[in-house]
Amino acid sequence: MYRLYYYPSNASLAPHMLLEELGVPYQLELVDRSVAAHKSAEYMRLNPQGLIPTLVDDDLVLWETSAILLHIADRAGFAPELGSAERAQYYKWLVHLTNTIQTEYLVYYYPERHADDAAGAAIVKAHAEAHLTERFARVDEQLGAGPYLLGERLSAADFLLLVLVRWGRGMALKPSDLPNVGRHTRLMLERPAVIRAFEREKLPLPWA
Repeated sequence: MYRLYYYPSNASLAPHMLLEELGVPYQLELVDRSVAAHKSAEYMRLNPQGLIPTLVDDDLVLWETSAILLHIADRAGFAPELGSAERAQYYKWLVHLTNTIQTEYLVYYYPERHADDAAGAAIVKAHAEAHLTERFARVDEQLGAGPYLLGERLSAADFLLLVLVRWGRGMALKPSDLPNVGRHTRLMLERPAVIRAFEREKLPLPWA
């Protein structure tokens, strides 16, 4: 049985939703960030980065959200065929969402790491929001009618996109306000597996 170490609304929400979608047995293990449990010696023996999520699969201990998504999807046969063009697009979206959008959120939510004072942090945050707005606009263009990132096929990348859209719900232009991203968001939020994961993590409304 999988054990997923999580904290509500963190990146761990993406594999949580995927596990629910696949209906495979799993156990949630709360890592309480409010008391810095992710920096505890016990947790860092599993994940030396001190980040969330971590997945334990028998003797395998895995971290990095996209790696966890890839592993779970491959084990369940929930991924495009290896070597196919669709598989390449699947990799592209997971890498893009992780490297280009998720990393920008680190600047948006932690601007003080990149500035010397509050005024500087405010400027950094404003720039990060502008970058996120631009990058989600590009996702919106490439998503098109979708309905999913791979067209008609739901994939693990769609769950990661939903998490990143949720993280932007406080922005002046919310990602879910974009026409295609908004349609994708509404479609994902109707899935029973997504609803179960959000409710189990006790996430407040609005969800995105």
